Amino acid sequence: MDATSSTATHTFIDQEARWGARNYQPVPVVVDRARDCLVWDVEGREYIDMMSAYSAVSHGHLHPRLVAAMQRQLERVAVTSRAYHGTTLGPFLEHLCRIAGFERALPMNTGAEAVETAIKCARRWGHFVKGIADGRQEILVARGNFHGRTSTIVGFSSEPDYRAGFGPFAPGFVHFDFGDMASVRAATTANTCAVLVEPIQGEAGVILPPPGFFRQLREWCTQNGILLIDDEVQAGLGRTGRWFAFEHEGIRPDALILGKALGGGVLPVSAFLADAAVMDVFSPGSHGSTFGGNALAAAVGLEALRIIEDEDLVGRSARMGEHLLARLRGVMQAGRPLIREVRGRGLWAAVDVDPAHATARELVERLAARGVLSKETHETVIRFAPPLTITRDLVDRAVDIFQEVVMRKHRELALGAEAPVTASAREAASIAA
Repeated sequence: MDATSSTATHTFIDQEARWGARNYQPVPVVVDRARDCLVWDVEGREYIDMMSAYSAVSHGHLHPRLVAAMQRQLERVAVTSRAYHGTTLGPFLEHLCRIAGFERALPMNTGAEAVETAIKCARRWGHFVKGIADGRQEILVARGNFHGRTSTIVGFSSEPDYRAGFGPFAPGFVHFDFGDMASVRAATTANTCAVLVEPIQGEAGVILPPPGFFRQLREWCTQNGILLIDDEVQAGLGRTGRWFAFEHEGIRPDALILGKALGGGVLPVSAFLADAAVMDVFSPGSHGSTFGGNALAAAVGLEALRIIEDEDLVGRSARMGEHLLARLRGVMQAGRPLIREVRGRGLWAAVDVDPAHATARELVERLAARGVLSKETHETVIRFAPPLTITRDLVDRAVDIFQEVVMRKHRELALGAEAPVTASAREAASIAA
């Protein structure tokens, strides 16, 4: 790294630190541009993107068809609010509903907004359809969940850091243990109107439920007149090797929440889907969003869906995901006891690090220093979720670098060297050298 580029890196990092809220701790890489699965920093250094913005960039960075769709729509109209009809929303909603197998879709912007929409729908359905007294409706949520960052949603998180200082929280949420039907049964009451659950708990560390859990949960909800609401903001649209993760269990939820990849990595686009018997609890004025379903977002969302179909990104995710997990498990075998477990589905993998030997953050920064972008969660897990467009060659290059990082750490541990838990941009560069 020369003096000029080093100055540029620190200038941008310091500027964010000076003027921005301290609610993130980014990996010390200053991204300048990106294309498909590759990213370049402000110094011109190349990286393999193994994170894809938490699945938001499932199509790869700046897919040319998405850029073209945006440009076409920007020459016509972008936002008018839902006070009027448009030419892009209907085609988008129809295509989305046909792919997902639901009768209605309600477009929003961020994933958290779609989750809030699901909560409102479940409560209203519980009152008007199931007959629960208004204000008494209860929604079951899993411990370890992550559904967003709004004050309502963090109120039913079981992660202390997400909740601390943000109360008072809304009542009406009851916890159960993810993957445990006995816990679900114990949490259910006469006021239970819905179960809100992720098919795979991403932020918790890519936690998969035991086989058969969702089939049992589906049966329980049906028997008890309870809505099963599936949050696939991260898991949906091909990430797990199927269009939707619920397909792995051969079930169908009563409602589905989508986001991230729906915007093609260029816009925030989300949606709440259900059949008319559920969705029709909404009436004019009961819910809305100025930007939700705007003309530009609808055009992008429709093109994002068509690209997934035309390029068979779901099938690619299944094939490349199988290869990624096999390669990572090979690293685990060579990397014990530093690596405790590898788990995942499709192009969504987690490597569990033994904190007695290293932190996930340390390894993530070492990876970045060698040209691979990933992200840690809960201090012990490294997540790998590249764009669904990734090639076998890029997967192998990224895993080869990961293996080198793990083996280097092993050598340090064997020599009794104490590596830093975190590294600055300058320290990361020295590791690479």
